[in-house]
Amino acid sequence: MNIVILSRNENLYSTRRLIEEGENRGHDIEVIDPLKCDIIIEKEKPTVYYRDRYLDYVDAIIPRIGASVTFFGCAVVRQFEMMNVFTTVTSDAIIRSRDKLRSFQRLSKAGIGMPKTVFTNYSRDVEEVLNHVGGPPVIIKLLEGTQGLGVVLAESRNAAESVLEAFNGLQARALVQEYIKEAKGADLRALIVDGQVVGAMKRQGREGEFRSNLHRGGSANYIKLSEDELKLAIKAARALKLPVCGVDMLQSSRGPLIMEVNSTPGLEGIEGATHKNIARAIITFIERNRR
Repeated sequence: MNIVILSRNENLYSTRRLIEEGENRGHDIEVIDPLKCDIIIEKEKPTVYYRDRYLDYVDAIIPRIGASVTFFGCAVVRQFEMMNVFTTVTSDAIIRSRDKLRSFQRLSKAGIGMPKTVFTNYSRDVEEVLNHVGGPPVIIKLLEGTQGLGVVLAESRNAAESVLEAFNGLQARALVQEYIKEAKGADLRALIVDGQVVGAMKRQGREGEFRSNLHRGGSANYIKLSEDELKLAIKAARALKLPVCGVDMLQSSRGPLIMEVNSTPGLEGIEGATHKNIARAIITFIERNRR
């Protein structure tokens, strides 16, 4: 098969691993920068033009679309969909997952456990917002933050008020979430491929850090998920229609809670912690569905 990885950097670990596993299984793998694609829209013949050629020979794509290029990147994914090219994750699913508010609303409707969350339209009544989530400490998240950026722990009412006022002043929309103290700065990442958990790790934030992101100095270790955690991760992926994704969960006194669902999860941390070949699982997922 001719498989295209939509990535801006072919030297990234995740991209390199997908190239390796795809070539090992006899496929032609090409890395294409989505921002350098031209989308040609005409009657009955949607096409994508890249540098000096039309990409009308592509059998499948693997979107590795960064959050900063979501709009145009998803437009390119959508164009391939119009060309009947198989994609490991659809443009609509990427957009849905990148909008934290929309994601939580869908997860809530699906009956999926999550920290109590409040969204308000630049409200100045911080006291009321805090009461909705049980009071401080609270987590305040920008709607479009990634890798732990735009996530703040407000330990007091004054701190929460200052953060919300600052975000409001910048017209940056934010969610206020209950703080799950018993998680102790750790979370679980389940990697989903074809609707099944193929690997899981526990990420622990460094000393004094409530965020467990590996990009922020956190550590990761293999973990065997409980039956409840497995079911929750799979249910969350299905609710957001993401056959390939990373599901982040918190361990709480009332059971596992969904923290976030990532439509383009990195492979370095999960492969390193689990010693499982996640990249190969993604390639074989394409093979099964393309046939």
